[in-house]
Amino acid sequence: MTFSREIRLKSRPQGQPSLDNFEIVSVKLPPPGSGQIQVRNRLMSVDPYMRGRLFAKNAINPQSRPFEIGAALTGTAMGEVMASNNPAFKVGDLVKSQYGWREAYNASANELTSVTPDGLPLEAYMAAAGPIGLTAYVGLMRAAAINPGNVVFVSAAAGAVGATACQIAKLQGCKVIASAGGPAKIRFLKEELGVDEAIDYKAIPDLTAALHHAAPDGIDVYFDNVGGNHLEAALEVLRPRGRIALCGLISGYADPDISSGPRNMIRMITKSLMMMGFEVFDHMDMAPAYHDALKGWHARGRFKWVHTFRDGLASAPEALFAVYRGENLGKMLVRL
Repeated sequence: MTFSREIRLKSRPQGQPSLDNFEIVSVKLPPPGSGQIQVRNRLMSVDPYMRGRLFAKNAINPQSRPFEIGAALTGTAMGEVMASNNPAFKVGDLVKSQYGWREAYNASANELTSVTPDGLPLEAYMAAAGPIGLTAYVGLMRAAAINPGNVVFVSAAAGAVGATACQIAKLQGCKVIASAGGPAKIRFLKEELGVDEAIDYKAIPDLTAALHHAAPDGIDVYFDNVGGNHLEAALEVLRPRGRIALCGLISGYADPDISSGPRNMIRMITKSLMMMGFEVFDHMDMAPAYHDALKGWHARGRFKWVHTFRDGLASAPEALFAVYRGENLGKMLVRL
């Protein structure tokens, strides 16, 4: 018998989530059944979208469905096979699943994805070498169709998707303007990621004016992780026939109600702009090209892996809160 702990949703938040909304429960795992695999998690991901799932709201896709009260939360995790009754997996194999927020679990083979490090850091497969990185690649290369010489504005640029998008845009020969909150993140963007301009949105009274100053001739592409005033600013500064890759709306995640749209949507018409929203799993055909490019960048020392770590299962709720306080650089991961 294997013992494990898991974090369950104890109650739905009324306003800001707190530790009181969660509980840690010890469980006994039986040996894996016929065709099953038993996995002990080593890393789990904490992502902005998870906050919205704490609230009871209508779902538009499985990723946005509310977490169930009294059940363990879910999310991306990487673990090691501890026991297997399936010939496709052997003890010691590394696998990814959606069985995060727990130390161990039993699963069927179709719920697991094998991971072969292939020369990349293990934690990379939870961020830039996984859907996070592919999201940035799809948004820039397909949704926004960037070209060398483009001026690209990336919001939430110190986060997991944003930091990857900044690097890909630079590697494609673009000028990158990035926004983030706080001097530490601005230093990181300039000194570590090498962006051309960085805007501390927390330190300025007018984001549109700051973006105009950073890009006096306008921008060609906006990679949107935020929505809200960032999208409004981008609509004002985009050049005619500019493109917007609509990746996330973190400004609305903190409120379970749907946030209002930008007030200057007329710019979409007057400037002949294009906006494309996308879900990365609709574009998996781009994964091979992205992974080949990523391995090449890594081999040449041209890509930086950006992660923030917390340790222990019990730290996961606070890690989620930290993401919304803007305390992470890159991907927030919990080591188990």
